[in-house]
Amino acid sequence: MVLKFVDINMGCPAKKVCNKLAGSALLKDEDLVARILDEVVAAVDVPVTLKTRLGFLNGHENILRVAKRAEEAGIAALALHGRTREDMYLNTARYDLIKEVKQLIRIPVVANGDIDSPEKAKYVLDYTGADAIMIGRAAQGRPWIFREIAHYLETGEDLAAPSIQEVKEVLLGHLAELYAFYGEYSGCRIARKHIAWYTKGLRSSNEFRQNMYKVESTTEQFKVVADYFDQLLIHGETMNDVQVEQVNLLETK
Repeated sequence: MVLKFVDINMGCPAKKVCNKLAGSALLKDEDLVARILDEVVAAVDVPVTLKTRLGFLNGHENILRVAKRAEEAGIAALALHGRTREDMYLNTARYDLIKEVKQLIRIPVVANGDIDSPEKAKYVLDYTGADAIMIGRAAQGRPWIFREIAHYLETGEDLAAPSIQEVKEVLLGHLAELYAFYGEYSGCRIARKHIAWYTKGLRSSNEFRQNMYKVESTTEQFKVVADYFDQLLIHGETMNDVQVEQVNLLETK
């Protein structure tokens, strides 16, 4: 089954996007927002959803008006990031306005921003009353976060970390898909950041990444990643070791 819908992005804070009056820059012009919502909903026969932020500038949050107008336009669901465009990805996500939006409108509301653990997911759902959550950056190099959250919400218990063997298989599968989609040149380069995310905190990962960045072909890149994980398996590395290391790093900051 393929779920078809149109998602309008009024949340992207990137400068190159906002300079073209797109993404979250649209929040500066509520009349334009209304026209876009009305015309897109009228033009298609599939559900239309909206992803947005609290507003463009701090102190000028207009999400309550935008959310109400979105509902009136026939938007099927609203995904809301708890920052303004001015915040970019700095400061911390604010959930108070997401809670207000949920109380204001009847369409489903999806909460987004700083949800990086099963415990945080439950807190945000409970506090905002949102119908669902959306995760972006926390899933980079950690796609199993979704099953961890689902398990915690269902049982109240933490799910065991994936094995190094599973991480290896997931990453190599991810690389194969990247290469197939982007091709040799771009695939090799785009893959680098994903490899860095997957290997963060692992044994000798910084040294590995510095060497991996020098590789110029997808075949060689795939091999050095596979060889690195084979060495981790030989040394008995576990993902629990990674979690302990990350906690220790946070405690020393």
